[in-house]
Amino acid sequence: MGGTGTGGGATGRGGASGPGGGPRASIRAVATLAGVSPSTVSRALNNPELVNAETRRRVLECAERLGYRPNRAAQSLVLGRTRNVGLIVPDIANPFFAPFIKGVEAYFRDTEYAVFLADTDEDTATEVRLAEAMVERVDGLILCAPRMTGARLRAVAARTAVVLANRTSGAAPSVLLDFRPGMEQAVAHVHALGHRRCAYLAGPANSWSNRQRRRFLGAACAERGIDLVDLGPYEPRFTGGYRAADEVLAAGVTAVFAYNDLVALGVLSRLAARGVPVPGELSIVGFDDVPMASMTNPPLTSVAMPVNALSRAAAATVHAMLDPRAPKAPPLPPATELATRLLIRGTTGPA
Repeated sequence: MGGTGTGGGATGRGGASGPGGGPRASIRAVATLAGVSPSTVSRALNNPELVNAETRRRVLECAERLGYRPNRAAQSLVLGRTRNVGLIVPDIANPFFAPFIKGVEAYFRDTEYAVFLADTDEDTATEVRLAEAMVERVDGLILCAPRMTGARLRAVAARTAVVLANRTSGAAPSVLLDFRPGMEQAVAHVHALGHRRCAYLAGPANSWSNRQRRRFLGAACAERGIDLVDLGPYEPRFTGGYRAADEVLAAGVTAVFAYNDLVALGVLSRLAARGVPVPGELSIVGFDDVPMASMTNPPLTSVAMPVNALSRAAAATVHAMLDPRAPKAPPLPPATELATRLLIRGTTGPA
């Protein structure tokens, strides 16, 4: 678990030097120059609504003249706020999460909040431990695709502001990807190509995303008369897909929907090793549209996820919960959904 240092409030955290390398100005020095008490300086900087405008102007002018920067650690003790936001993701090695992380960091870069990142390595026990540790160090927490139980989520949300990305819970607001449009487009696509027996390679059993993808996929297949074979669960990584490929061939299907692009790419690699042509003998559809999906041979047909919009919505939501002065995002219901869409490339063809 480490700090990214993206928040504007990171200024003046370390060292003991002021402008020009001299000793850092103290709050008492600002108070003396402004002719007020140190507590008034603190209120003017941290709770300006409690100080009249002229006093605040004088304090800010003196602080600027002396090069005074508040000590973040001391502020957090006095104010009970850290001005840190925690972000927990399942796997930073998964290219789907990289733009999500960057989106959250970009949102908070010009604010007074710093972002602290933690990686669970797809382990639920680690996720719980990190969340419980982070609530002591942050003002708010973004949990991306959390795997922990609803009871655990409620316990965490009771201790700090929490926003969920790709998970629903009555304990906290959620920002979700709406899998239905992308799934329906994917099923319509393979159906039009003549596929009538397909497989779904499941991801983690405790994943909300996995359950939602299977739900909408199953409904769309049933509507079009496609026989859907469930295989897995598999680890949501390249190795999971590589291991799944032999079971896919044994299942006698003509098309496969993989839980994510990494699994789909593992299948593609194993089929190439076995000399099975794609899409000649088997069609493959992934989910996420990670950057490498368009770089494979053949390029991967995939359901694209608006991950940048997802990250911005999650960041704006937790920011609004923490700071009433934050830029207002569009009004958010308890669950806000962002639509997915199919990108047709080279791994799908006629049955």
